[in-house]
Amino acid sequence: MTPDRQFPRAAVVIRRLRSTTSPREGRIPCGAMAGIIATVTAFAVAQGLTYPLLSFILERQRTAPGLIGLSAAMTPLGFVVSAPFIPALVRRAGGGRLAILCSILAALTLVAIASRQEVWTWMPLRFLLGFFANPLYVISETWLISITPAPRRGRIMGLYSSIVSGGFAIGPLSLGLVGTQGWPPFMVGIVAFLLCGLIVLAVVPRLPKMPHEGEATSVGDFFALAPLLLFAVFTAAAFEQILLSLLTVYGAALGSAEERIASLITCFIAGNAVLQILLGRVAERFGSTRTMLSCALASLAGCLLLPSVFNLWLIWPVVFLWGGVSFGIYTMSLIQLGERFTGQVLIAGNAAFAFVWGIGGIVGSPATGLAMQLTGHQGLPSCLALLCCVLGAFLVAERRRSHQRASCCITKL
Repeated sequence: MTPDRQFPRAAVVIRRLRSTTSPREGRIPCGAMAGIIATVTAFAVAQGLTYPLLSFILERQRTAPGLIGLSAAMTPLGFVVSAPFIPALVRRAGGGRLAILCSILAALTLVAIASRQEVWTWMPLRFLLGFFANPLYVISETWLISITPAPRRGRIMGLYSSIVSGGFAIGPLSLGLVGTQGWPPFMVGIVAFLLCGLIVLAVVPRLPKMPHEGEATSVGDFFALAPLLLFAVFTAAAFEQILLSLLTVYGAALGSAEERIASLITCFIAGNAVLQILLGRVAERFGSTRTMLSCALASLAGCLLLPSVFNLWLIWPVVFLWGGVSFGIYTMSLIQLGERFTGQVLIAGNAAFAFVWGIGGIVGSPATGLAMQLTGHQGLPSCLALLCCVLGAFLVAERRRSHQRASCCITKL
């Protein structure tokens, strides 16, 4: 969560991994970058659609909120299980071939989900959906970080997050056009998954090779290098998974129609998409750690405002800003990952991000669903506020420790 100079051992690892394959300052390989972003955006469309769609279907079947949350947790469980295998799979199969294979398998999994709309059947299928989707995110983000010039890392990673978030927004928005009944909404996701594979196939010649410099690093090894950075990813993941899977239940408890709830989810993701470039520029000027802390505090403010503004017109700007700052935590994490690591450590870091993202989804949705069953629908903003408070406290404590270490070094000099 802090620059390399505050982590001496990590800094040594990073300096040893620096190589001449790093991008030149200021040079942006636009063709490769466009292909990478388009690939993961297509996946984001399908992912953004499945969470609210399946929650709507289960809600109509009068499924308990806790069981809806458990069903939603199966996809991030697939992320968790697949993450440790990704570095080795990339080394053996290559990034391009692995991404194409995963897009095809994900499309077939969504076909199976559409064919049998029953909560217990969906459990293993949603697990497989996460298992097949995860490698694409790891591969795409590793590619992108590897080719991003350091002076422009903030704005480019912000652009990446914005475009991918736009893909997530298109998913729920499409439900307003095709509805939540029958095959049409599922076909949107299936086509998006297949399109992802076609895009990778078309741009593979322009894509860089996966970085191989440095010693092979496992996901477990990376936890020792950046524990607070991974907790930030956990917070962002849990926050997003909870909103996407359980805002439908929260809104239904307050009497909102499905169309309004779907629009609110779209507004949340739209704020996410629009504000990431701005947050990236802010990080370039003020530092990613300070910007992350600001995002955590602003997310906390959104949690506190939600109950009082949900049925007012103010909900729209609040949800828009809330979406931007909550996902900004993840954008800041990506920026710091690129600042601190390269080579095979970078691949392991992205896989660790995916692992922790999955843990966040697994823990967040069922725990919040259970809290809503026990305490009522206001358990949703309460759980989100608790996440933001813990992250903010850790960030403040880390900043204080960093300042103390810096003061001690000055005193010794």
